[in-house]
Amino acid sequence: MDVKIKMSVEFSVSEQGLEEALAEFDELTVEGLIAEVLDKSIACDEIVCKVVEGPNNLEEYDEQKDRMAV
Repeated sequence: MDVKIKMSVEFSVSEQGLEEALAEFDELTVEGLIAEVLDKSIACDEIVCKVVEGPNNLEEYDEQKDRMAV
């Protein structure tokens, strides 16, 4: 029997760590990255990831960093 699990996860990551992880998994978004990690770790099916707060890609990260520098 398959089990559906819905959860909320919050984490902090350095700019370098985010860039390296996105490159390693060949993903453009945090949502895609987390889906790949879960799929490779525990072979999940139908993974749905949604960023609800914070940047979802490096462009959004740069925009957030620029706003905080002002």
